[in-house]
Amino acid sequence: MSHTVITTTTAGSRSCGDGVLNLGYTRTIPGVLKMGQLVALLISFLCVYCTHGWPSWASFQFFEVVALWFFVALLIFLLMHLFRLQGRMPCINWPLTEFFHYSVGAVLIFIASIVAAVKCGGVSALVVASVFGFIATFLMVVNLWTSYSVACGPQAGASV
Repeated sequence: MSHTVITTTTAGSRSCGDGVLNLGYTRTIPGVLKMGQLVALLISFLCVYCTHGWPSWASFQFFEVVALWFFVALLIFLLMHLFRLQGRMPCINWPLTEFFHYSVGAVLIFIASIVAAVKCGGVSALVVASVFGFIATFLMVVNLWTSYSVACGPQAGASV
């Protein structure tokens, strides 16, 4: 008996050490939204961080903490999707975790942006920071809306 071995190769994904780098994710709608949120939060954080003489120290410190916290969390989620790490940790429901992150993040960044807009005192960098905070909030709400069906929608094969 003769045995034939067939090997196939896939194109389009780069091997990155132990895992696979998924560069195609950056061209999807969730990937573009995540990158837009990262840019908006980074700009808003840097505008507040580089400004001296805040009119209201506590409110802008809150804005800094919220913007930096959700920037780091979004960066972690983006890296998890780029390196396909969520498949290696199946014990966590990642769509539901991201849904919870976006819902809490949208509320906290919206509150921080309102406070920053009210307390900016006419300082242009702080106005820009609050505007980019509102942009990040809008992008989070859009991402929340698009991920709702994945996280909370009906499951395939589930009967009611």
